[in-house]
Amino acid sequence: MRRHHRTTPRMTRILGSLLLVAAAGAFTAGAAPAPREPMPLGRVVPAPESMTPGGSPYRITDGTRILVDDSREARRVGEYLAGVLRPSTGYPLPVTSHGRGGLRLRLAQGPFGAEGYRLDSGRSGVTITAAKPAGLFHGVQTLRQLLPAAVEKDSVQSGPWLVAGGTITDTPRYGWRGAMLDVSRHFFTVDQVKRYIDELALYKINKLHLHLSDDQGWRIAIDSWPRLATYGGSTQVGGGTGGYYTKADYKEIVRYAASRYLEVVPEIDMPGHTNAALASYAELNCDGVAPPLYTGTEVGFSSLCVGKEITYDFVDDVIRELAALTPGKYLHIGGDEAHSTSHEDYVKFMDRVQPIVAEYGKTVVGWHQLTGANPSRGALAQYWGLDGTSAEEKAQVAKAAQNGTGIVLSPADRIYLDMKYTADTPLGLDWAGLVEVKRSYDWDPGNYLPGAPASAIRGVEAPLWTETITKSADIEFMAFPRVAGVAELGWSPAATHDWEAYKVRLAGQAPRWEALGIGYYRSPQVPWPTTE
Repeated sequence: MRRHHRTTPRMTRILGSLLLVAAAGAFTAGAAPAPREPMPLGRVVPAPESMTPGGSPYRITDGTRILVDDSREARRVGEYLAGVLRPSTGYPLPVTSHGRGGLRLRLAQGPFGAEGYRLDSGRSGVTITAAKPAGLFHGVQTLRQLLPAAVEKDSVQSGPWLVAGGTITDTPRYGWRGAMLDVSRHFFTVDQVKRYIDELALYKINKLHLHLSDDQGWRIAIDSWPRLATYGGSTQVGGGTGGYYTKADYKEIVRYAASRYLEVVPEIDMPGHTNAALASYAELNCDGVAPPLYTGTEVGFSSLCVGKEITYDFVDDVIRELAALTPGKYLHIGGDEAHSTSHEDYVKFMDRVQPIVAEYGKTVVGWHQLTGANPSRGALAQYWGLDGTSAEEKAQVAKAAQNGTGIVLSPADRIYLDMKYTADTPLGLDWAGLVEVKRSYDWDPGNYLPGAPASAIRGVEAPLWTETITKSADIEFMAFPRVAGVAELGWSPAATHDWEAYKVRLAGQAPRWEALGIGYYRSPQVPWPTTE
């Protein structure tokens, strides 16, 4: 738990795009879209950078082909698209490099960046053009949303499968659009993590931050310190059996995430939040005595022994093995709530550990308390404070940002997905306050942290801590609908940000979630369609 007192000052609102309002305005509470009319371009979440509706729709039929360039990457995205469309349409949808019309995925130079795309739709077909495979994949997610929600079902549906005519041009506002899953307090299997990856990919999330160690459990096998997983991973909050990922398990998560264009960012939290490690190896404790395993939820009581050289042998081994398994650029070293570590020792520890991360080719990410030490060049600080966090603490983070530290924003009273929606929410916590859907969406990352240059903001990330979360249905109920709003904050231009327009587009996602079997919170703030 990340603890601060609650405050709820009013945030500045950005006027939304009139085009989005107009496009979305036909959808009202209690009304579902007409099933034989194409979905308007303006219903997409996250809101695209620009769109021009017009022209005839394209109809997917049993003769439609998925046309791809002669590249492995384009073919892979094409096969993914076919895998989405075949069960519900019943059509063969061959993936081929030959033919005309149909659904075309095209890699070409253009002003798309690493993740942008253009989608052109008309009577003869739909073409998604991107400079990189990630852009094709994100364009496919937009195409999915332009089809009826029934396209997500795993059995043949009646259609028709119409894609509205027009053009969408789209690039993300931020390069870091993340979600964090805490697998330490409660353990989640590879398949459960894969399910969440698929759900995040729908909304163009591109980072999966896995919180792999904490007081309650160590979740990744480390060959040089085997008891971390076999003993330190043997329990969880409440005393369940816990679990851990073998190296093969972790590689499979990384592979699957990459197939959905998410980069895995692994976290080993230190020097605090380390009871599972301390219980596994007595020599990591200053007194040489291993504490018992811990299954509670309090924080701040544990610390690696900063003065012992074996601590850094341990850190080196863990980072070396984890870095070797992780093709992505980043490795998260935690650093929050080290209440049992003196400030002097905290600084000393971070000065020793950050170069180890660099030695193994990774960029340091830490919780924003890292800015109280000496962040390494190029490091990222993940800010989890509240609107009401002290001006001094915010100024410390802003100063680091001014000096070159990148900032990922995860304000706890805005986008911590484990916060209750209302006092009656059966899951979650409320130490940061109650976070309804509007509150989670209605703030601007670009001006949230006073004094931090806009250029220092790398993006946003929605953490989900799991003190009360034990199964996939719990993850989904707490993440949806809020994670879609976080994705929009990370992707869409500031000019499109408008709650009144967004809540209508958000409501339009409900039939899709239902088709996918995603149980979500039906916030009274959102004009959900009535169910029959």
